Amino acid sequence: MTLRIGNASGFYGDRFDAVREMLTGGELDVLTGDYLAELTMLILGRDQLKDPTAGYAKTFLRQMEEGLGLAHERGVRIVTNAGGLNPAGLADALRALAAKLGVPTRIAHVEGDRLPAGDGVLAANAYLGGAGIAACLAAGADVVVTGRVTDAALVTGPAQWHFGWGPEAYDELAGAVVAGHVLECGTQATGGNYAFFRGHDVRRPGFPVAELHADGSAVITKHPGTGGLVDTGTVTAQLLYETAGARYPGPDVTARLDTVRLTQEGPDRVRIDGVRGEAPPPTLKVGLSRLGGFRNEVVFVLTGLDVEAKAALLREQVHDALAKHPPAEIRWDLARTDRPDAPTEETASALLRLVVRDRDPEKVGRAVTGAAIELALASYPGFHVTAPPGKGAPYGVCETAYAPAGEVPHTAVLPDGTRRELPVPPGTLGLEPVPDPDLPPPLPEGPTRRAPLGRIAGARSGDKGGDANVGVWVRTEEEWRWLAHTLTVERFRELLPETAALEVTRHLLPNLRALNFTIAGILGQGVASQARFDPQAKALGEWLRSRHVDVPEALLPDAPPAEPSDAPTAEPSDAPTTRLPDVPEALLPDVPEAPLPHPPAATLPSDVPEELQ
Repeated sequence: MTLRIGNASGFYGDRFDAVREMLTGGELDVLTGDYLAELTMLILGRDQLKDPTAGYAKTFLRQMEEGLGLAHERGVRIVTNAGGLNPAGLADALRALAAKLGVPTRIAHVEGDRLPAGDGVLAANAYLGGAGIAACLAAGADVVVTGRVTDAALVTGPAQWHFGWGPEAYDELAGAVVAGHVLECGTQATGGNYAFFRGHDVRRPGFPVAELHADGSAVITKHPGTGGLVDTGTVTAQLLYETAGARYPGPDVTARLDTVRLTQEGPDRVRIDGVRGEAPPPTLKVGLSRLGGFRNEVVFVLTGLDVEAKAALLREQVHDALAKHPPAEIRWDLARTDRPDAPTEETASALLRLVVRDRDPEKVGRAVTGAAIELALASYPGFHVTAPPGKGAPYGVCETAYAPAGEVPHTAVLPDGTRRELPVPPGTLGLEPVPDPDLPPPLPEGPTRRAPLGRIAGARSGDKGGDANVGVWVRTEEEWRWLAHTLTVERFRELLPETAALEVTRHLLPNLRALNFTIAGILGQGVASQARFDPQAKALGEWLRSRHVDVPEALLPDAPPAEPSDAPTAEPSDAPTTRLPDVPEALLPDVPEAPLPHPPAATLPSDVPEELQ
C-alpha cells in the first residue's frame, strides 16, 4: 500500500530536466511539481494583463512535451499547481499537446481558488486543500492541474485518493502534510541550501521522494545514484522553512509540528512518524497581489579614502536636485564592502545605493536619472555607477487576507468535463497558541570559547508575506540543552540588530531540537516590494549563524578558532604591487570623516524582478 510521490519542481524556474530525471530515475506512483510563490502569482497576474489566455507556468507545458509520454509509459500520475491563475487554460493546452504527441492522457483540473479582486488587485487567490485533486485522480485523471492550493496539497490529495482517507482522518492527513512540506521545495530536502553542506557532495542534489503509508507515516528518500543527501538534518531544515509554531494550519488539517519524530533508517532514508493532526481552521488564507507603484535605483561606487564624506556630499547634491519634486520615499544604503590598503580597485570600493518610490512614474524616472548623471563631473572624486540609471519600473505588493472556508468554491473539473463541487470540511478548530514545553535542563557551567553560532547550529530562513522566520536546530541533546537556554528572543535581537524594533516570537520544537523565530514586518509588503537587501530573508539564518557567541568548549572539541569579526582579507591579486613608504605622522593630520547629513529614510525595496519591469 506504499504510495511513492516524487517532486520535480520547487519553484517556477527550477531545474528543467528534473521531470525527465524523476520519471526515468526510479519507481514512482505520482510526480508533483510546485511552481507557485507569492512573487510568481504577481508575475502571472501581470502576464494576464497583456494576454487573458496566459496566467500559467509555461515551463511546465514545455516539460510535458517529453514528460507526457514518459509518464504514460511508466504509469505515473502527474499533479501540479502550474495552472497558476488559469488552470483551465493550462489543461486545454495540455490536451492539445497530448493530441499532437499521440499520447492518450486524461487531464483534469481544479478551480475555485480565484476570488473577485478589488480595485488595484491583480489577483486574489485562496489556498485550497487536496480534496479536489483526490476527486480528479479518483475519476481516472492522469494529469491534474490546479491553481492556488497549499504546497502540501500536492501530496495530501494523492494520499487521500490512494488510501481512501476521509476528511476527519486528521493524524493521517497531518502526516501527509508534513511529508508534503518536506517535498515542496525540491532539492532543499536533499542537500540544497543546507547549513552543513561541507563534507557532502551537494553539487547536483537529486529531487526528493516520499514513501507514504496508510497510517500517515512516510520515509523521505531520493532516487538511487542521484546527488545530495537525505538525513535528519536536511529534513529538519526543510520542516523549519517558512513555518512558525507548533500548529501548522492548512485547509485539510492542522498538523502539529511538535509531534513530528524523525529517524535515520539508513543511507538517504529518513522516517517521519508520530505526527498528530487537528481539525483545520474555519478560514482559508487568501493571497492578494497588486502593483504598489514605481521605483528606481542607482548604485554609486565610492572608492578609496573618505568614503563617508563622499557619501555625505553625494546625498546633499541629490537631495538638492530633487527638492522641487521629491519622490514620496527615498532611501540611501551604504554597504562598506571596501577594505583598507586593498590590492584591487573593487575591494577598495564601497557601494552607495539610492532607491526611490512613488505612485507617479515621472517622479522616479527622468528626474532621478537626470539628477544622478548630471553630477558625473561635479561630485566626489572617482564618481561612477554600477550601471546607467534607467526609467522607473513598477513594483509589486503581496498581502494576506482570510476568507471563510464555506464561501470559497472548490471545484474539480474531471477528465470528462463533469464539474464536482467539494464540500467544506465537516469540522473546524480555531487556532490557539500551544503553551511552550518545558525547557531541557541546562548544561553545567564550564569554560566557553567565542565562536560563530553556526559552528554547532544549523539554520534556514524564509518569507511569509511581510514576515520572515528563522529556524535554528542542533544535532545532539547536549547542544539542545545549551541552545534552548541561550538563544532567547532578547539574544536573537542582539545578534540580528535589524530585528531589534520588531515583534519577534520564539517557538520551541524539542522533538526536532529546534527553535523557530518569526519576525513580523521585516520584509515590508512582501518579496515583490523588495523591502530589504535580502527581500525573501533567504540568508537571514546564515547571518545569524555567522554571529559570535560564547559556546561551551565541550561542544567545540574539533572546531577551528573563531573567525575574526572584521572583513576577511582580500584574495591576492596576480598584478604586481608597489609598497609605498610609510608616511610621516606629521603629514597625517587627524581629519575625521564627515557624518551623514540626513537620517535614513523609510524602508524601501532595492530591486524589482526583471519580469515585473
